[in-house]
Amino acid sequence: MRMLEQRKLVVEFGRKLLACGLTTGSGGNLSLVDRRRGLLAITPSGEDYLEITPGRVVLVDLDGDQVDGPGRPSSELGFHLALYQERPEVNAVVHTHSPYATTLACLGWELPPAHYLVGFAGPKVPLAPYHTYGTPELARAVAEAMQGYNAALLANHGLVAVGDTLSRAFAVAEEIEFAARVYYQAKAVGEPRILSEGQMREVLAKFATYGRQ
Repeated sequence: MRMLEQRKLVVEFGRKLLACGLTTGSGGNLSLVDRRRGLLAITPSGEDYLEITPGRVVLVDLDGDQVDGPGRPSSELGFHLALYQERPEVNAVVHTHSPYATTLACLGWELPPAHYLVGFAGPKVPLAPYHTYGTPELARAVAEAMQGYNAALLANHGLVAVGDTLSRAFAVAEEIEFAARVYYQAKAVGEPRILSEGQMREVLAKFATYGRQ
């Protein structure tokens, strides 16, 4: 089976999306690219994560043509491809419908650095404007919003996170969901204190080597 290890990782992290409360049912999607082969492994459209096996993970080339897998690739294949094409350092994309990040997205809010863990995404988490899911317009909006960022909120939709590995992209999604929850809860009782640009520059400098052994 081609790209068996990558397909296994897509299955593993798809199940983690459910276990960690970052989505429900078949919501969201994730992918992992092998740039040497010019192929990416992506979750199939509309299938429950608990029922996906490595053989059901879809393989697609970087032009968007399906090369293996019995079902259709995720309906959000477009923004996965756009991110891989525009961000050569990115090898994995995770899209969630996590509750607090999605709440902010439905309010039309960016996520400012009320907590330093926003630094997993950058100095803030920007907001991409609303477009119907699965459309070229959404793919372009996501790619534009994520220039220089490792995560973006999608208005009235959810969150997208990227990384050089699937583990890293998942960690970004998980930490931004935590930061979104803290920000929402703080807004419910007062006005959060936002970290300054200088404070976030220091955080981002430290994050450049965080978790790198």
